[in-house]
Amino acid sequence: MNPQTRLPDAGEHGVDFHEITTETETTVRDVMLRHPKTLPADASIRQARAALDNDHVHLVLLTEGRRLAGTLTRTDLPPRGTFGPALTWSTLMDRTVSPDTPTAVVHGLMISRGIRRMAVVAADGSLLGLMCLKQRRTGFCSDADVATRSRDLP
Repeated sequence: MNPQTRLPDAGEHGVDFHEITTETETTVRDVMLRHPKTLPADASIRQARAALDNDHVHLVLLTEGRRLAGTLTRTDLPPRGTFGPALTWSTLMDRTVSPDTPTAVVHGLMISRGIRRMAVVAADGSLLGLMCLKQRRTGFCSDADVATRSRDLP
C-alpha cells in the first residue's frame, strides 16, 4: 500500500465538508482539540511507529509548517523492518474535516467508518485541530481531557 497524499473533494465522498455551514448546531470548530501533537512531514516510519505505540494515539499528523501533509494509522504502516519517510505511506483521504462541519455529521461519519480521529483542516490545507471521539463513542475529547490524561501519565 502506498496511497497518494491529498485532500478529498466532494466527488469522492459525496459531501464537501468545506461547504457545510449551520447557524444553530455545534460545529467541529467548537469542540476540536486545538493543539494536537504532530510530527514533521519528513519524519521516518520508525518515528511514526513510535508515536503510534502510545495507545492513546490513533492518528499521526504529519505537517509542513502549518499545512497538514499526511496522516497515518497503525494499519497504514509498512511491515516492521521497512525504512524511509512516513509520508510515503500517509494519506489525507477520508481523514480530514472542515471546522464548519456540524459535530453531529462528524460523529455519524466517524461511527460509520469505525474511526476515532479526524484532522481538522482549513480550505487552504492548514491544520487547525483534531477531532477525537471518546472511547465510548458518546462524545468528543476536549483539550482539558487530554491535559488531565497527560498529567496522570508517569
